[in-house]
Amino acid sequence: MRLRLACADFTFPLLPHDHVLDLIAMLELKRVDIGLFEERSHLQPSCEFENVRRSARRLKKKLEDRGLVAADVFMQAALDFESYAINNPQERRRHKARDWFLKTLEYAIECGSKHVSGLPGVHFRDEKRSDSWGRAVDELNWRVEQARQHRIVYGVEPHIGSLASHPKSVARLVRDVGGLTLTLDYSHFVPRGIPESAVEVLIHFHVRGACRGNGQATFERNTLDFGRILEVMCTSGYRGWLELEYCWGEGHEGCDMLAETIRFRDHLRALAA
Repeated sequence: MRLRLACADFTFPLLPHDHVLDLIAMLELKRVDIGLFEERSHLQPSCEFENVRRSARRLKKKLEDRGLVAADVFMQAALDFESYAINNPQERRRHKARDWFLKTLEYAIECGSKHVSGLPGVHFRDEKRSDSWGRAVDELNWRVEQARQHRIVYGVEPHIGSLASHPKSVARLVRDVGGLTLTLDYSHFVPRGIPESAVEVLIHFHVRGACRGNGQATFERNTLDFGRILEVMCTSGYRGWLELEYCWGEGHEGCDMLAETIRFRDHLRALAA
């Protein structure tokens, strides 16, 4: 298969953003996944959205100067999963989440990305699970349609703590929301003992090492069979990007972000060859 590798700009938070882009270019990775994570990433929605067009065009110029292209824009409106979840019971919070989503689409268009990622929503404890689910489905259907109108592919990342935290619930979500795609990361499933084969039926893709009990592992400790994963991608006709996504910070200690990114880059290239 043709290997299409990208790297997340939020993998290296201790570097200034310009230096992060320099580093990704030095790693010979031509595509960048842009993180717009409020209170967390270099580029934050509250700042970038003050003037969406100007901010996005500034980013595009920086990317072009380094021979890079945006592969994805991943927006999260809060540091936690509930405050501005797409299915928050409070209408004013859902309104803000929608507004920021529309701004994300505009941002993606201006910086040259054809893919936008988000989170699928959560189950709110004070209401029936069916109510949280139904509201999420309504919001996701709206987002898919808005993205389609702008010729952008929209995907959600199933994750621990979301209403799509198991392959069965993820498959149900895809059935309920026509046109929804996935930003898939095996490391949200395998550490809990869910076999890779259960995730493969779901097959933009996130790459990092993982093992039982650990969602981010070094190359040596990784138990994910990326050779098998690439075969499944090839068989299923996957033509998207594989984003090298190691995260730094609390809960992710013990990994050298740069070393692991290089190791998995070379490992994937060798497998594809």
